[in-house]
Amino acid sequence: MDHKGWYDRTQKEKPFMKIEDIIFVSAMGPPGGGKSVITQRMQRHFNILTYTDLGSESVTMIFSKITKAFIGAFSGEVANMID
Repeated sequence: MDHKGWYDRTQKEKPFMKIEDIIFVSAMGPPGGGKSVITQRMQRHFNILTYTDLGSESVTMIFSKITKAFIGAFSGEVANMID
């Protein structure tokens, strides 16, 4: 990743394969249960986002507000179905 490509380890000569215009997306859970710790050397290539588990009341409040904002422009019959 640091040098814009990888060496092809399947071939005897191990030619360098240049990689361009690529985006890496990944996901992971906490280490343990067969999952390894991700090294700082690997993490530096990614933006790390974390979140905490939300309670059902919080999830309901968040999505009801989003839904009400979106459906609020519809007729009253549709808007009343949000709850």
